[in-house]
Amino acid sequence: MFTLIHTVKSGETLNQIARDYRTPIATIIRANPSINPNVIYPGQSIVIPGFPSPHTIPYRIEVSVSNRQLKLFKDGVLQKQYPIAVGRILHGTPTGTFIIINKAPNPGGPFGTMWMSLSKEHYGIHGTNDPSSIGKAVSKGCIRMYNRDVEELARLIPIGTAVVIRP
Repeated sequence: MFTLIHTVKSGETLNQIARDYRTPIATIIRANPSINPNVIYPGQSIVIPGFPSPHTIPYRIEVSVSNRQLKLFKDGVLQKQYPIAVGRILHGTPTGTFIIINKAPNPGGPFGTMWMSLSKEHYGIHGTNDPSSIGKAVSKGCIRMYNRDVEELARLIPIGTAVVIRP
């Protein structure tokens, strides 16, 4: 199985990387015996065990925060576009490249009928109990979808799918 390689970004710590991927820090250290856990640097490659490499997955998600759209690609071909809600002022949706690290049906509350965690702590793609919010900048940074859309998306994509979020 191919493994996920995380490239360290400026300001990241090994503790934060472990939290982002919901992977115990000891597991990451074991998978990277040559790293000094106290000294990591931007551009350094760190193996994250337990996740497939996104390059082995035919799906990719692209999110446009400004257009409030999520696009699903398979083998580079656009399959579907979905309307979304994004983060409001002071709670912006993070930009960058992440992966889907888990899926939780029926998480309850404002998260609708499906939650998919991103490899950034506290952020995900989820349904909503307020469908009138779709198309607006109203969330605390997450990507909200209509429940039927997020359920369809969750059925299609595997864990490890790349999610590219652009402004």
